[in-house]
Amino acid sequence: MSVAKKEYKRVTVKSLGDMKKHGEKISMLTAYDFSMAKILDNAGLDVMLVGDSASNVMAGHETTLPITLDQMIYHASSVVRAANRALVVVDLPFGSYQSDPKEALRSSIRIMKESGAHAIKLEGGKEIKESIKRILHAGIPVMGHLGLTPQSIYKFGSYTVRAKEDAEAEKLKEDALLLEKLGCFAIVLEKVPAKLAKEVANSLTIPVIGIGAGNGVDGQVLVVHDMLGMTHEFSPRFLRRYLNLYDEMTSAVSQYVTDVKAVNFPSDQEQY
Repeated sequence: MSVAKKEYKRVTVKSLGDMKKHGEKISMLTAYDFSMAKILDNAGLDVMLVGDSASNVMAGHETTLPITLDQMIYHASSVVRAANRALVVVDLPFGSYQSDPKEALRSSIRIMKESGAHAIKLEGGKEIKESIKRILHAGIPVMGHLGLTPQSIYKFGSYTVRAKEDAEAEKLKEDALLLEKLGCFAIVLEKVPAKLAKEVANSLTIPVIGIGAGNGVDGQVLVVHDMLGMTHEFSPRFLRRYLNLYDEMTSAVSQYVTDVKAVNFPSDQEQY
């Protein structure tokens, strides 16, 4: 059942908690540049995630691992300049927080100071507890990420569904409770069974945002290039394409090439 949507002039971490409390689902998409972020913000999106997936969709890497902290700050700065309403959350990239809580804090401070973002997101549970505590103690809002954690892809060996076995499911539930206890304002659950995701969402007071985690959670996130159909090789079960921009853009560019070569562009009306 849909819930009446409250108007938020500016979405904050508190707003997301209120949305969960009132049963309003949270909308979240990735954003990496000013022009796209402006569209998303004007459309009423709640959260823009400057994801390390920029490594894949913007830079063409096979994994999220190569993207650097400097590159994440560049993308985040572009998105923040377009955000009048949405909360902007930025991924801490691989290598910027895992091994040293002090390094995690330095990375988070750089993102907040240099980009103007509103919060950071990092992957993992108990194993990064000290990093999360140090970041939170500095007053920086933290969003957690459990389930399939792409920065650990070489550990997992594949992008298959996580936490199907009892032991892993139990650890995920324990990690989710820990993240809430530490003070995270929300958690992303990626590619876990819908029943488990719903159980986790119901057990927490903070919002749980899913990607490939069913509809029993408090919100949804997708990579914007996938949702708009700009990418066409990637077709997981959880993805709904709202447009087919790959074909439409290819057709438009092809027509432009044809018009230029045929001297049909510019016309008399399109020149000075």
